[in-house]
Amino acid sequence: MASNFAYKNTRDFKFILKEWLPLDKILAYQRYRENYSVDDVDMILDTVLKMTKDVVEPTSDDGEVNPIKFENGQVIISPTVPPVYKKLISEGWGCSNNDTSEGAVVLPQVIMFPLWEMFSAANPAFVPPFLAMAQGSSMLINELAPEDIKQKFLPKMFSGDYTGTMCLTEPQAGSDVGEISSKAFPTEDPRVYKIKGQKIFISNGDNNFAENIVHLFLARVDGARPGTGGISLFIVPKYWINDDGSLEFNDVAATGVEHKMGMHGNPTVSLSFGDNDGCRGYLLGRNPLEHEGKGDGMSLMFKMMNEERLVCGILSISVIANAYHNAHEYACTRIQGTPFTNPKQGRVPIIEHEDIKRALLRCKAITEACRAITYRGYFNIDVNHWDPDPEERKKADDELAVIIPLAKAYCSEISWDLAGTEAIQIYGGYGYISDYPCEKLARDTKINTLYEGTTYIQAMDLVGRKWNMEKGAVFARWMQGNKEFYEAHKKTPGFEKEFEQLGQALTAYQEIQKTMAEFAQDSEKRGLIPTFAKRVLMATAELLGGKLLLEQALLADRRVQELGVDHYDCKFYQGKIFSARYYLLNEVPHVANLAEIIKLADTSVLEIDSDYFIY
Repeated sequence: MASNFAYKNTRDFKFILKEWLPLDKILAYQRYRENYSVDDVDMILDTVLKMTKDVVEPTSDDGEVNPIKFENGQVIISPTVPPVYKKLISEGWGCSNNDTSEGAVVLPQVIMFPLWEMFSAANPAFVPPFLAMAQGSSMLINELAPEDIKQKFLPKMFSGDYTGTMCLTEPQAGSDVGEISSKAFPTEDPRVYKIKGQKIFISNGDNNFAENIVHLFLARVDGARPGTGGISLFIVPKYWINDDGSLEFNDVAATGVEHKMGMHGNPTVSLSFGDNDGCRGYLLGRNPLEHEGKGDGMSLMFKMMNEERLVCGILSISVIANAYHNAHEYACTRIQGTPFTNPKQGRVPIIEHEDIKRALLRCKAITEACRAITYRGYFNIDVNHWDPDPEERKKADDELAVIIPLAKAYCSEISWDLAGTEAIQIYGGYGYISDYPCEKLARDTKINTLYEGTTYIQAMDLVGRKWNMEKGAVFARWMQGNKEFYEAHKKTPGFEKEFEQLGQALTAYQEIQKTMAEFAQDSEKRGLIPTFAKRVLMATAELLGGKLLLEQALLADRRVQELGVDHYDCKFYQGKIFSARYYLLNEVPHVANLAEIIKLADTSVLEIDSDYFIY
């Protein structure tokens, strides 16, 4: 089959963790300092790289040969997946990282997620349903549930015996979660509610290997207010756990699986709860009947959703990177055509052709920009969770708030672009057939633009909420940090053009914000805010990606000067400089271009009548 985990080494991860990010700061926190040092990073990364090739990669083709099935009310998983899932969980590469009990040996998130990137590159359908859902649901239960309820679920979630899900979407509601119809009814036990409802698109909503499946379920308590303000969050297991540890069926039934464009090894399930009036769930958070009908389910679920949005960045990066590595391998061995500048040379490997090098360099540069954005986000999560200084935690949380929609939406949109255009195009006609890996990678990555809220939802989160946090102060501080970096380094020899583009992008971005603010004050142009929101998000990510790649390039340049051009690592560092140069001179100028487009204030989208779309 076509799947190929083509990562050859972990050098870029080591650069990020050991040279660029101040990992020693994270490892000095009490949670980690007794267990790991920076010197452990190489062993962890290299061990997992080999294990990924040997253990995870075979599950990818198995998901195509033996896709998810629904038989006699049971979801059947590709047979290679369950043992791999159990192995990764048992070795500490999954949700057991959420264990906060005394003596638990866990990895910082900023180290864990490069491992998940490799797992996802080997099989894009593996991480979302099996690792990510268990990670997010166990994290919320650990944070929100009383101790006795934690003990019912978490030990077996950490061991991999139980899996987890997030249950939001319903057929009639979709992204408009406030319209869900699932209901919860009080019982004699104030913590337990009877549950009724249907959910769709639930990753790992059912399987044939876990002892139990723990659903985090959104529903409206009977009598609570309408809309999102009345929604509550419940733990609803497939099998109810009695106080003596015995299990009984909890009236949670799979009703089908979705048949998808890609991710054929990912069980995306429709579920029915309480058809026989026998489904129960534990309320997490406040009782809306005691708080004027207000539920806090959406705000609680967002704790999980925001981390899942960062996971979408990891999933998307894995596809870009693996497509890039596979396309590079092919370009080095495919002999075709003569050089444009020297036709008499004869036929050459296609990597010698200018457009192939352009496509590969674009993939390389954008992969590194996406990694920089997303791993900076995970670094901030570790700081926000464990730093003893409240100011440091606040600073990290503020930057994380800006990064989350960028990591989710930019990485996923650009992954679809690069896998579906640049990587496939390098193969030519072979890229379109299933004998080669990029066809599957393109199919698999599209869902990342839809998981955890569409790109438009992320864009409106950015311009509607993140721009206005603390009356704009949070985003203003973030922009100021970018400006200070630019001012401090804009005269660096050899990087004048790159910093010129960063400076122009910073100025242009201020113009974008100013123009969008003017739209908000004009009733006839207010609709231009959502019209331009997606493009503004992409420009924001390009601005940040450019700044972070320049940070890395300055560091790489110092390394080249220290080591000399004959050092074995010199080409790696020079490659980092080329990535930054390409990104700053080819991607970041989109920001200034968008500023000019937005100032044109084209209202065609607002004025066109829906009838005009007939032809």
